[in-house]
Amino acid sequence: MEVNFLLPGGMQTKHESLRDAAQALEANFLAEMLKAAGAGKTPEAFGGGAGEDQFSSFLIQEQARAMAAKGGIGLAEQLFQSMKEQLNE
Repeated sequence: MEVNFLLPGGMQTKHESLRDAAQALEANFLAEMLKAAGAGKTPEAFGGGAGEDQFSSFLIQEQARAMAAKGGIGLAEQLFQSMKEQLNE
């Protein structure tokens, strides 16, 4: 039996919502890894100043979402399979 969930984007099946959650987790993980690697640091010369510092986290998060949407490092698929298994499917 297919279960539907009402989410902000409309109705989703259980598998779609699990896959979206797994992808969001991978995106957050990638964002933290990008921060640790130094992405988003303000360059010393020709930087954007305080505005760049304020908005660099948004850029990193969007870059991480784009990476996860394109397959990322495979973490989302592993998380999805694990969550699906936990639901006894």
